Amino acid sequence: MKSILNRREFLKKSAATGTGLLLLKNSRMAFGYDANSRLNIAGIGVGGQGRGSLDAFHGMGNNLVAFCDVDRKRAGDIYQKYPAAKSFEDFRVMFDRMEKQIDAVLVATPDHTHAVASVMAMKLGKHVYCEKPLTRTVHEARVMRETAAKHKVVTQMGNQGSAERRLRRAVELVWGGVIGEVREAHVWFDGGNGPMKRPTETPPVPEGLNWDLWLGPAESRPYSPVYVPAAWRSWRAFGSGIVGDFACHTANIMFRALHLERLWQRDQNPGTKKVVIRVQAWPSERDEEGYPSSSRVEMDLPARGSLPAVKLTFYAKEKPSKDLMLGHNQGGWGDLLVGSKGSIYSDNPWNAHYVLLPEKRFENFEGGPAETLPRVKSHQGEWIEACKGNGKTFSGFEIGGPLTELAQLANLACLVEGPLEYDTLSGKILNSKPASALLHRKYRKGWAL
Repeated sequence: MKSILNRREFLKKSAATGTGLLLLKNSRMAFGYDANSRLNIAGIGVGGQGRGSLDAFHGMGNNLVAFCDVDRKRAGDIYQKYPAAKSFEDFRVMFDRMEKQIDAVLVATPDHTHAVASVMAMKLGKHVYCEKPLTRTVHEARVMRETAAKHKVVTQMGNQGSAERRLRRAVELVWGGVIGEVREAHVWFDGGNGPMKRPTETPPVPEGLNWDLWLGPAESRPYSPVYVPAAWRSWRAFGSGIVGDFACHTANIMFRALHLERLWQRDQNPGTKKVVIRVQAWPSERDEEGYPSSSRVEMDLPARGSLPAVKLTFYAKEKPSKDLMLGHNQGGWGDLLVGSKGSIYSDNPWNAHYVLLPEKRFENFEGGPAETLPRVKSHQGEWIEACKGNGKTFSGFEIGGPLTELAQLANLACLVEGPLEYDTLSGKILNSKPASALLHRKYRKGWAL
């Protein structure tokens, strides 16, 4: 066999075609590399959340070849832990210098730079594992999904609870009709964020932090410790609030069990020019800088083939009626699907377990539909194996993108009066120019999707 593919091209093509890796007797001769089962991985945003995933990838036998972080001081210990990895402040420079040495990329920056980093990586043919929430805006989530599909790369959104066996079993039970037809769903989050006011003080930027690069595509503003290192989540310019941040976890069973991804798939809606989601929000306050202290957002989701239309309600700090719990304790977090034969409820923010309601009716429940979803050791490991052509990811951007669009649409609705109509096929709001302007935001010069 004569190999005309370099190692990076081989990994890309094997993942795209689903053929898996060829176990060659002499992989060194075929690829000029010791072990064709190793990936060369780069990390963007390695001083915080990215550490755990990088350790996991390395523990699976992969190579960590490049690190990028805008805060040299905060990321210093991981640079020391993996001295062979080359370090950068700007991921654009990293790709320019090391493109041919990278197979896959971890993106674990704050929300507002997820899309620009991930899209650049995917356009270069790199597989991407992007931390949650996938993006900061509705439009960015859409671009992430479309870019992944166009370039046929393997992707995974970092909602690690997706790997939980109980979560996958809950999805199978709903798919198998155990709770019957679902026309009502509720997802609630234990807290809100509250309005924010920009600081007027202008303290010096800490040593080691490149503030301009930290801002990335966001509008320019002076540094303040109210943003960095972790408080950025409550600011609209950088983070996604509790709904955007946790819907990828807490709404996971709901989204997958109801096949909501089909609302974004043209082949699932033949002959249909528009698929419209109707959204209305009741926030405690409307604040352009931050997120509401509490909110309720109702969404009318259309039918998906034989699956009926669903009314979905998101709550921040608020909760649905206790009557829906059928006597079960109502936790501070919730993912509740109300079916014609019963309900399924997870009070775990990561959907790591569930209970069938009413409990008395299901107390002797055993068996149920056959297992159809694969069981995996870890969310990160699932992505690594898929990059090598072995299986598929559970939270690829074809799922993570629409789930993020839904959550960010709920955030957007809290800024405007009245109901909105959002067409999932075009990515446009049909009835509000002010709301349409909030689907994306203007990037600073030098940054683009």
